[in-house]
Amino acid sequence: MSSFRPRRAPAAQPVPRDDDAARADAETTTCAGVGLPATARVLFAVVHASGGLARGLGVATASRLATGMYQVVFDQDVTAAGYVGTVGLPGSTGVAPCGKIVVAGRTGIPNAVFVSTFADDGRPADRPFHLAVLA
Repeated sequence: MSSFRPRRAPAAQPVPRDDDAARADAETTTCAGVGLPATARVLFAVVHASGGLARGLGVATASRLATGMYQVVFDQDVTAAGYVGTVGLPGSTGVAPCGKIVVAGRTGIPNAVFVSTFADDGRPADRPFHLAVLA
């Protein structure tokens, strides 16, 4: 018995209406309208599970505070920034251990981000991670 199954063709995008392009152009804005200056930077850090900094841009230090708790310090105030984190290996090969991540501004330190990592079952666990800061 063959494992081949017919596949449905992916759905095509609908054709834009006449006014869609004009409306999209009119809605184009800069970050300044949502609180970020036009000079906004993208900062990032790649951090080992031990808390050591693997690499980054605009990052000063990274450290492990306790099991699954980290602090990443940047070279500028990031209180008005957006933070995005993901569990991921510090190298360019391999598969990261399963886990979850939560990121937030660091209480009392305007140029730092607080990161918590967890095992799949929700227990705090040391995990390597990638952090992007849109400042």
